[in-house]
Parts: sequence; structure tokens; C-alpha cells
Amino acid sequence: MTDSAAAAGALPADLVQVGYVSGPYGVAGSIRVTPFSTDADALMSVKTWWLSKPAMQAVQVRTAKIHGGDVVAQLTGVVGRDASEALKGAAVSIPRSEFPALAADEFYWSDLIGLNVVNLQGEALGTVSDMMDNGAQSILRITPVAADDAPAERLVPYVDQYVKSVDLNGKLITLDWGLDY
Repeated sequence: MTDSAAAAGALPADLVQVGYVSGPYGVAGSIRVTPFSTDADALMSVKTWWLSKPAMQAVQVRTAKIHGGDVVAQLTGVVGRDASEALKGAAVSIPRSEFPALAADEFYWSDLIGLNVVNLQGEALGTVSDMMDNGAQSILRITPVAADDAPAERLVPYVDQYVKSVDLNGKLITLDWGLDY
């Protein structure tokens, strides 16, 4: 998206929520953003964020830095602690098209959500409904295909031992994971 589109307020079709405003930082109007990723690369590389408060709007990032796992940012037009306090809880989104490029074998969580999952035997395990992090690795949350004996969800570590292939174009993840796990 171009800066002029952001200035005009045209809502990008590929917005992805990458964090949320967890509160103000200091008294000058800076905000603290809790990112959904551990490195916050997407937040740090884009100069236009979309905030959901008071309504979905484009905001220009004047400065941003990592501080204790969060991102502390100063936004154009947000002056004083009261203004930054009013943004607490706002979703922070950026267009997927502006995410930094990854290595060939790396994927953003948002790209994995919604993919179908099968095991090496070709049996359908379900669909990736969400991702989470347990500190050691990422976890796939898989909503199983409808079956009487299927678990409510499967939690599978996103590690090479279990994840054998990811095909974004085919919308398919292949795991070394049995139906009875």
C-alpha cells in the first residue's frame, strides 16, 4: 500500500493484526504495543499502522523501539498521556503485503492459520485454527474434522520432528502425527 492510500484512509484488504496497545508509555504520548511475535519484525519495519480505536484508522509511526519484549512507539498526532491512554486495547494491524520477507523454510503464523492438516498416511487431522507459543516452540492448534471420536482440538509442536511439509499454495500441512495422538 502506498502512503497516499494510507493517508486517504483506504482500508487494505490484507490487514493482519500483529499486536495490541497494552497502554501508555511515559507522559509524552508514547504507547506500549504487545506484539504477537517474539521479534516484532513486522511492527518495526512498517511506518503506517492501523489501529482499531476509536475506529479503524491509519496512523503514522514517528519512532518505534523494542523495550522489554514490547514495542514503544510515538505516533503522529498522539500527544500526552491521556491521548495514549485512550488507545489502550486497540488492535494494531498492518498489511500482510508489507511484512518483511522470510527465508524459504519460514512462515508467518497468519499464513498457517486456515491450512488443512494431514498426516503421513494422508488422514485428515483438521484445520489450523490458531497458533500459540509455549516459550520453547510454536504450537499448532488444530480443529479436527468432525467425527464422534475426534478430540476437541489437537496441539502439535511446530518442530521439524512433526512438521514434514508446508504447502502454502496447496493450503496443506503434512505432519508425522497419528489420529490417536
